[in-house]
Amino acid sequence: MGVLLLASASKHFRDPGFYREVVPDYLCRRDPAAGTNQGGSEHGNVDQGSGDGSNRDQGVAAQHPLALLSRDEWIAVSGLLELAAAVGILLPPTRKLTATALTAMFTAFLAGHVDALVRACGPAGTPRRRKIHTVRLPLQAPLILWAWSLRKPSLPMNRRGGRA
Repeated sequence: MGVLLLASASKHFRDPGFYREVVPDYLCRRDPAAGTNQGGSEHGNVDQGSGDGSNRDQGVAAQHPLALLSRDEWIAVSGLLELAAAVGILLPPTRKLTATALTAMFTAFLAGHVDALVRACGPAGTPRRRKIHTVRLPLQAPLILWAWSLRKPSLPMNRRGGRA
């Protein structure tokens, strides 16, 4: 699990686009575009939604209370959390707490995977995106179960080097 988390954490920074679709729009802060005022663009038209035009000509819609970070900031934060978890899972004193936190984190990530699959099956989705997210979503279950299983203490070694 530690190696998987290290690999995933590094991928968050090497290839953030891999994770972009699984960050739900409702978590993403909508910042004003550069060179615009807080009320919208210089011409008063604002469209800062997910690209589907749903906010067009409505001004800035109220943001979801969880929209604290931009999409790229969420990706970076989750990469840092996975890096910290990779270290925590390898250290016996922090393993149980880290495994519990990982279980919660992987469970929370389910929302992003479901959201990505729903969008991939929508009108803007493509067959390729549907396949990717159809495979990605069920992979969360074994990760959640694996993380939960790491809460148990490891078996002590007996004197001959085998597990007791």
